[in-house]
Amino acid sequence: MDTSDQITKPVYTVGTEYAHAEARKSPVVDGVVMRNPDGKENMLAQLLNQIAIQCTGNYVMCSVLPHGWGFENLKVRYPVLLTPNEKQMAREVCIAFRQAVCGFDLLRCEGRSYACDVNGWSFVKNSYKYYDDAACVLRKLFLDAKAPHLSSSIPPTLPWKVSEPVTPNEGLTRQGSGIIGEFGQAEELRCVIAVIRHGDRTPKQKVKLKVTEENLLNLMLKYNGGKPRTETKLKSAVQLQDLLDATRMLAIVRECYVCELKTILTSSKFISRPGRESDSEAEDFEHAEKLRQVKAVLEEGGHFSGIYRKVQLKPLQWAKVTKPNGDGEEEVPVEALMVLKYGGVLTHAGRKQAEELGRYFRNNIYPGEGTGLLRLHSTYRHDLKIYSSDEGRVQMSAAAFAKGLLDLEGQLTPILVSLVSKDSSMLDGLDNASVEIKEAKAKLNEIITSGTKNISSNGSSEFPWMTDGAGLPHNASELLPKLVELTKKVTEQVMLLAKDEDEELTEASAYDVILPYDQAAALGKTNIDVDRIAAGLPCGSEGFLLMFARWKKLERDLYNERKERFDITQIPDVYDSCKYDLLHNAHLNLEGLDELFKVAQKLADGVIPNEYGINAKQKLKIGSKIARRLLGKLLIDLRNTREEAISIAELKNSQDENPFEKEASEKQSKGFIKNDDTRRNSASDLSMDQDDDDDKETQYRLDPKYANVKTPGRHVRTRLYFTSESHIHSLMNVLRYCNLDESLQGEDSLVCDSALERLHNTKELDYMSHIVLRMFENTEVPLEDPKRFRIEMTFSRGADLSPLEKNDTEATSLHQEHTLPIMGPERLQEPGSYLTLEKMENMIRPFAMPAEDFPPPSIPAGFSGYFSKSAAVLERLVNLWPFNKHAHSNGK
Repeated sequence: MDTSDQITKPVYTVGTEYAHAEARKSPVVDGVVMRNPDGKENMLAQLLNQIAIQCTGNYVMCSVLPHGWGFENLKVRYPVLLTPNEKQMAREVCIAFRQAVCGFDLLRCEGRSYACDVNGWSFVKNSYKYYDDAACVLRKLFLDAKAPHLSSSIPPTLPWKVSEPVTPNEGLTRQGSGIIGEFGQAEELRCVIAVIRHGDRTPKQKVKLKVTEENLLNLMLKYNGGKPRTETKLKSAVQLQDLLDATRMLAIVRECYVCELKTILTSSKFISRPGRESDSEAEDFEHAEKLRQVKAVLEEGGHFSGIYRKVQLKPLQWAKVTKPNGDGEEEVPVEALMVLKYGGVLTHAGRKQAEELGRYFRNNIYPGEGTGLLRLHSTYRHDLKIYSSDEGRVQMSAAAFAKGLLDLEGQLTPILVSLVSKDSSMLDGLDNASVEIKEAKAKLNEIITSGTKNISSNGSSEFPWMTDGAGLPHNASELLPKLVELTKKVTEQVMLLAKDEDEELTEASAYDVILPYDQAAALGKTNIDVDRIAAGLPCGSEGFLLMFARWKKLERDLYNERKERFDITQIPDVYDSCKYDLLHNAHLNLEGLDELFKVAQKLADGVIPNEYGINAKQKLKIGSKIARRLLGKLLIDLRNTREEAISIAELKNSQDENPFEKEASEKQSKGFIKNDDTRRNSASDLSMDQDDDDDKETQYRLDPKYANVKTPGRHVRTRLYFTSESHIHSLMNVLRYCNLDESLQGEDSLVCDSALERLHNTKELDYMSHIVLRMFENTEVPLEDPKRFRIEMTFSRGADLSPLEKNDTEATSLHQEHTLPIMGPERLQEPGSYLTLEKMENMIRPFAMPAEDFPPPSIPAGFSGYFSKSAAVLERLVNLWPFNKHAHSNGK
């Protein structure tokens, strides 16, 4: 059972018509943290919400004492709503046990409530509300039993309560919120949407090889349902173990192959490679080396942590063969492309960056100068959902960010399981634009290797970002040989360091002696490993042998000496390794690394943005294909926020116009408010929230009648989407170039010209780069006026600072901790400009997935009913086991 949204309530009944409950919520869920007298947060303590349930009414009362927020001595009441089922359960427990004054525990989990642990005679201590209510209930019970003629004539409230004033409902009016819009005090923050790249990571690495070995092809068919033309992805421990067994069988033969290459190639039943008889010995030897590398990587660490190693098998060629039963022919794959991806683990610096950015959001994006968000969150006025792609580094970045945002303590793993939903279809992959990306890279290669830059018809000196290959250095073709030369120089130095570590290392093979290495161990690092650095070893868990393998692969892939051909797709990887080693391994003093970084940066600043489109129109096309689903979800978020705000405003207006209907309106307002996709009667309102399977849960809100807060009507929706560089580039390209679409001719860009120029000069959207959309509501504007809702767009380049920077004091200090600072937000609109939600929708809708096209949430195979959500949680826990196992020692 998934208890991530668990609320445990000791319930105390007074007769069959009244119950009082104390709701205890995990701080991991709502971010509310108890503090000791010294102000220290204590994650083991739980905030006590005293909730009095009026069983026959539609409201509940709760009293909260949020210590450490500057009003410890002020008793604030925060009423919330409970379901009719829970009220009925309290009544039935009281009747079943024949105990008028009775206590029991009520567990709310997975959208359902469970009565458990009935304690019998029990009552509440230190609650004036409880005793006032109990006095009224008991008085009515006595009068009904002994003096029914008096029962109806005596008021149901206590005498001294009649004259107490009712706290007015200030609705949507801002009262010192700290978030005052540019257009007056009446602007209210309604929605925050952020798309965020992950934090600093170890270099990503990839091995590609074409395979024709029968056991590997059979493995592909085993896990794709026997479909000869379907791609297979291997990520789980069982799948990777099967692949390791297959490569070990091949490795036995390869050992002999090293000695007798030609004999093995012609006689081995394991290495039958049809169509390759004419391949040179160099290519065959390279194939053998790559197989050995696959085996070595799979053996790293001695166990599998699937979120950091994954393999793709893509069929390339097929043949017709006779079926085993002789009844006709069937198609089988005879060649496939194997792609092994590994590395890319979130570093201690990446975790720190994510937490710091979360704290920045808490202190600067929301009302109340830091405490405002926590108060909104703890009083059920903050609707937060966090989504992540499938990559481990992205999931952990999301968890670290949530830790900083909600002021939590403890390990990242339980935060990840509790708060982060995985949505790979929305935040992963480039498959939808693979053809266009391939065309862009081919054109990019032509521009770089030819030494010329073709200017598109739309290009001009006034708008340089409209040219083909914008941002590429004019001497790119001259920089390539220098890049290769410097890469060799660095590789040779790392090889010498590796030889000192293992004298058996030879130049012939970089993969023969890769020692067992636990990629996941890097995740547990929260600080620099001082002992390793003092010993002259690489930072983190990477040894010299693996470091050499990383650089040797870059050297070999960057330039094919036999074919005399450059591979420009390796430029970002060279830049990535340079920046990583300058930041984390500067103590190794690799000669030429600084110069290599400068050359690689010049090339990467041009190559990386152009991989997502060689010109503005191609960038728009590729971006819309990659981010189509994400764009559709963003529009759903904004639209649902608008409709909820309008509903609240209409209710308030009706109350102001007809005070006599106020009580009835309040009851209506206390009705159960569902999650994002409440209004499913309209196709345009269909939503694809990851938690649609929970759409029948009540979303708890303040009861305005009893709320002792200034703005009980304030409700902020936050949606956080953590993803990779590709989706950040894609989303940004759609935002700035959407007006180039034929259907939007004549419209201005959503991004102003000055911001377009800044983006052109930015080049890199580095770790923790992010795009933020904030929606404000102007409550002084009529509901039907498009200017009622305004969108504000900002972006940050992330940790876009050179590790060679010497003039930045803060950067120099952080560099000593192997961390780079995150750049502050920049506007995408001119100051004073007014972007309405209506215009935003019109500009983005052509590129977004329609709401009605979002499929319903899938239920894991073999699970249904109550345990459907638990299955996903268990799967995540299994994947995260290696980190949990070492939690006691590394303090994740």
